[in-house]
Amino acid sequence: MKNMMLLLSFITLNSPVFADERLDSEIMRIQHAWAKARYQTPEDAQESAFKILTEEAHQLTVSNPNAPEALIWEAITNSSYARAKGGMGALKLAQKSRDLLLAAEKINPQALQGAAYISLGTLYYRVPGWPMGFGDKKKAKEYLEKALEINPAGIDSNYFYAGFLDAQGDHVKAIEYYKKALAAPSRPGREDADIGRKKEAEDALKVLEAKV
Repeated sequence: MKNMMLLLSFITLNSPVFADERLDSEIMRIQHAWAKARYQTPEDAQESAFKILTEEAHQLTVSNPNAPEALIWEAITNSSYARAKGGMGALKLAQKSRDLLLAAEKINPQALQGAAYISLGTLYYRVPGWPMGFGDKKKAKEYLEKALEINPAGIDSNYFYAGFLDAQGDHVKAIEYYKKALAAPSRPGREDADIGRKKEAEDALKVLEAKV
């Protein structure tokens, strides 16, 4: 009986359910840390905050190498670090982010409601093209439209597609997608990120509406 109880205890502690719950908890912690670094941290302190967060996200990926969610969030922290860092050092971080996202896509392109496609699309339109970087407007459009197919009402899928359209000069259509981002349903557990993202969408919308 004692041996059976020990065996059951071992099975429970090492079951996929337990592993998934622990991974979910760590992903949520990184999500909240990201929202704090992005929306509640002064700009001059964001580079340091995101550097620390990339290290934590990398450890999660090391522990869960086949989890697309971990790969996606390591990629997001790297791209955010690149944005805060700027300069030539940012390109290496963007490349690392791209590679992590491509790895996540191979495992499960639907993970986190197509978040890999959102981030890939954003990277491809924001990073300079050849010979400096890997930027590619055609690829950016394809990835962002794939993200919208997976999550047509999502705040991020609409916000980043709007940003892409804005960058391409299609201001009227960009306004349409910023409004969709603002109308997106709240994400349970992501309220801090949603507040920040909607503020960004509102600010971008005001600028565009003044232009059109």
